[in-house]
Amino acid sequence: MGHKANLLVIDDDANTLASLARAFRLAGHEATVCDSAIRALELVKSQRFDVILSDVVMPGKDGLALLEDLKMAGVTAPVVMISGQATVEMAVRATRLGAVDFLEKPLSTEKLLVTVENALRLTRLEEENRELRQRLGKHEMVWVSPVMERLMAKVERVAASETRVCILGETGTGKELVARTIHNRSPRRGGPFVTLNCAAVPAELIESELFGHEKGAFTGAAGRHIGKFEQAHRGTLFLDEIGDMPLGMQAKLLRVLEEGEIERVGGDRPVAVDVRVIVATHRNLDELVRQNTFRQDLYHRIYVFPLLLPPLRERVEDIPALVENFGRQVAVQNGWKEKAFAAEAIEELKRYAWPGNVRELRNVVERLLLLSAGEQVDSAAVRQALPLGSAAGSAPLAHAQDSSSAMRNGTLAERVNAFEREVLLAELKRHNHHMTNVARALGLERSHLYKKCQQLGIDLRAVRRSE
Repeated sequence: MGHKANLLVIDDDANTLASLARAFRLAGHEATVCDSAIRALELVKSQRFDVILSDVVMPGKDGLALLEDLKMAGVTAPVVMISGQATVEMAVRATRLGAVDFLEKPLSTEKLLVTVENALRLTRLEEENRELRQRLGKHEMVWVSPVMERLMAKVERVAASETRVCILGETGTGKELVARTIHNRSPRRGGPFVTLNCAAVPAELIESELFGHEKGAFTGAAGRHIGKFEQAHRGTLFLDEIGDMPLGMQAKLLRVLEEGEIERVGGDRPVAVDVRVIVATHRNLDELVRQNTFRQDLYHRIYVFPLLLPPLRERVEDIPALVENFGRQVAVQNGWKEKAFAAEAIEELKRYAWPGNVRELRNVVERLLLLSAGEQVDSAAVRQALPLGSAAGSAPLAHAQDSSSAMRNGTLAERVNAFEREVLLAELKRHNHHMTNVARALGLERSHLYKKCQQLGIDLRAVRRSE
């Protein structure tokens, strides 16, 4: 038997329980036994089982009623039914209720172990299919630049450990992809990879999303919901935008990281979970701690091994490889013919500031493949696909020459834009284009500063060349 499993066995006969438990333990499995459906339902609230085996005929609630209750409770472990009084109708009903197999007593130990192994294999196949569906359309890590080479060397080292990783970087730099790479190269790669974007979930729902809830825990809770932590059991949970997690939730997350167990909303007992947590944020966690919007004790728990992802503008050497990868991927997904990118088109893409980073590049590549009529994507198509005034050339400088006129004669929006443009250009010159210092002087985050330059048609490279 290649896979150690945690099994739950339910039967009202003590001798049957003893012999089954002994057979499973000799085969290398963990076996928990109980003699009633009521006790089984209590056990599944606090423990996770890989396979459940239940007798059909038992005093009180029978095995088929238990099967229905397990389904209602959100238990996803495969269930094998066992009976000494089997009928065809009973087997059909069990199968319709979701049982993966139906065995008749007396039981053959060999047949029993093969059935359990098949149930485990079915679960693994379902997990692999789910993983493949999640990965469909997602690219692998692509790089040639030295800065990414250094980063990936760190990824390789930390992946083999259980060390908690904090991935830092601007929006769109590929933080989830790095987290997935760490998982895929770790001893947990056979387990699930589960994600939650803390900024995308309303504050009042995030506890239920992370820890799950019991039926009736709140209005609208029609059944049990298994949260992200339980879904990620024996795998990896990726918490994106951890800096946006509400303070009250931060305290509960800290407790889970310290104790290794969660409590569902509306639950009355803890549930043990074995999860590696990787977090990411585009925000400055040190600053959030100073502002008392992020707990210092949680910061020390998650900020063990930081990985800083460079923005795309700092790894322009990777753009040709990324474009080729995205072009192939988009063409396959849409059933389009692959197109080559002219050297001049690649140079245009390299000159752009990419405030949306790798994510923005992928979107632009898709736009170019859709819009380009010829066999090849040329530089004119790139200039058309990029935001107005953002590609290299004379357009941004022409904007600068017209700004004083816009401030005198334009609409209110045009005058405001022209004024902001003048201020930005002046600060860029004053700080010798040091973006961190410019952002600090203007009270902006660096990512917002790049975005504002793009919106106002300021091509940073062209402005530098003109001075």
